[in-house]
Amino acid sequence: MGSARWECGLTEERSGSAAAFEDAARVLESSGDYRVLRRLVPRDEFGVKAAGPLQKAIVLDTETTGTDPEADHIIELGMVCFEFVPATGEIVWITDVYDSLEDPGRPIPPESTQIHGITDEMVAGHRIDDEAVAEMLEGVTWVVAHNAAFDRQFLERRLPVFESQRWLCSYAEIPWAREGFAGAKLDYLAGQQGFFYEGHRSEIDCRALLEVLRLPLPKSGDIAWRRLLESGPQLSYRLSALDAPFESKDALKNRGYRWDAKRRCWHKTMTRDEAAAEAPWLKEHVYGGRSREVEVEIHDALTRYSSRPGRRVLRAL
Repeated sequence: MGSARWECGLTEERSGSAAAFEDAARVLESSGDYRVLRRLVPRDEFGVKAAGPLQKAIVLDTETTGTDPEADHIIELGMVCFEFVPATGEIVWITDVYDSLEDPGRPIPPESTQIHGITDEMVAGHRIDDEAVAEMLEGVTWVVAHNAAFDRQFLERRLPVFESQRWLCSYAEIPWAREGFAGAKLDYLAGQQGFFYEGHRSEIDCRALLEVLRLPLPKSGDIAWRRLLESGPQLSYRLSALDAPFESKDALKNRGYRWDAKRRCWHKTMTRDEAAAEAPWLKEHVYGGRSREVEVEIHDALTRYSSRPGRRVLRAL
């Protein structure tokens, strides 16, 4: 990058102040040779004038002792409730915040603590308030997580009230790649949208996701939250390649299928049209042109990302 010379016209009194740093950041940005990331400052209002009836949704995040929802435990739950304009997807304000640690009743593995920084001493004697969580969920239209397949299974096991909620996944249901993003991890998306934050604790992760969702996507110009809302009513189709030959594992993996160790099969979630178009590829590249049956599991927002099964049907290739 070029070594741009710049003068900010700052006085000694303003030097070192927030205003001076912002002036310097703007000068750097105007050179065209620099991008500046600003630290996320938590806020509860987003400068949107409320118009018409609003709806409520919750962004949430969990920290856990590990990745297995049947063997590991939640040690922190963060929830940020917000109101939005249904017609436009504009996020108006945050109405409530809940964040609580929980003692899992066993030592937290060091490799988990290394990620989120939560220690046994921090969680000792703490427990998530079931009633407070249920009260916060009243009147909520959507529950959102940036990896709902992870958070939902942990939460339904610990707090069954989440089984009756409609879920959205901001990681999987927004076409980040088509919008020009090279990845979909939250810290990367935040950086691309011009800010950074100290992550891997529940409440700040929720607030960072809300900031990403309220902004327009770079190519379509759609507000990310509005795009996510559009995907909510759609059905999803989890296609399982039953009895796929072992030698087809690399082809399946490269195509985006994931291995289900419990059911011992490869699977991929897609739209109805994608599932229908997938049949010829499976027949040719996995089953060697032979006729086989695959399983399609149909989910709506009440069961999507849950460990609870959807409606299963067998389809011949």
